[in-house]
Amino acid sequence: MALPIEQVSFTAVASTRNNHIVRVCMLLFFTAQTMSAQETIEQQEDYNAFSVGVHLKNMHLWHGFVVTPGPMIATSLEFNSRDAKLTVGVWGGTSFGASTDVTHKNTGETIAAHYQEFSLYSKYRFSDTFFMEAVSHNNYTGVEERGDELHYWSYDKTQGYNFVDVGFGYLVTPNTLMYFATIINGGAGDYEVQTDGSLKNSWTHYAEVSSKVWGKSDASLSLFAGGAWSFVTDKTFYTESAANFINVGATYHKDIKLGTYTVPIGVTAMWNPEKEKTVLQLDLTLF
Repeated sequence: MALPIEQVSFTAVASTRNNHIVRVCMLLFFTAQTMSAQETIEQQEDYNAFSVGVHLKNMHLWHGFVVTPGPMIATSLEFNSRDAKLTVGVWGGTSFGASTDVTHKNTGETIAAHYQEFSLYSKYRFSDTFFMEAVSHNNYTGVEERGDELHYWSYDKTQGYNFVDVGFGYLVTPNTLMYFATIINGGAGDYEVQTDGSLKNSWTHYAEVSSKVWGKSDASLSLFAGGAWSFVTDKTFYTESAANFINVGATYHKDIKLGTYTVPIGVTAMWNPEKEKTVLQLDLTLF
């Protein structure tokens, strides 16, 4: 049965309108897909898997230790995953001149040695507020100068230059970090000699609280306090006897403008009550 002319005309118009709607919807869909793909490409182009860092310091501090008392340069090369959760890197430091004196074990001669360190590290961020890290510290300053053979990958407790530190960090607030670390397997002298001559691992623990107490766009001031202890020995990696505070102080950060280049600097005033030592570290970040 044929449709009336009016109905045919109406149906044709409706069909035309539907086709226009379909075309518009398809156009919007493909436009959205194209924009999404473009954003993905831009994100991929912005992603840098590797980064390099270089620092100049008048001395090098770590957990209350003056690792080397003279000018030094520190460099790092690290890989960061696309989701920014995993970081794996290497860190190296060396002094510009002799930084310490060692005694040769055979001749008794005093020999000047350069600070030298090459460490491996990894960090995994479970969230924006919680992370875990592992660091293999390899400070081989003066090993060969004192007459020992350098075994870089050796973790012999008595060698005194390789140890592994496992740490956890938690941001209590956006400005306050609580950090806890443990030295594992007695490396680098983290043990106590027993009466029978055996070596008992200390499994030294280190805890620190740091907090930014003031800041603006190009400067900030942070306070920190850290201490060390062992549940199994009196001696620890950081202390000679009982538990103690070993790292108390403040760090001031400032961005210095040099023309079009910005140089971040950090000045740290550190007091170690255990060693009765107070020092001032200057840290220039070149990149």
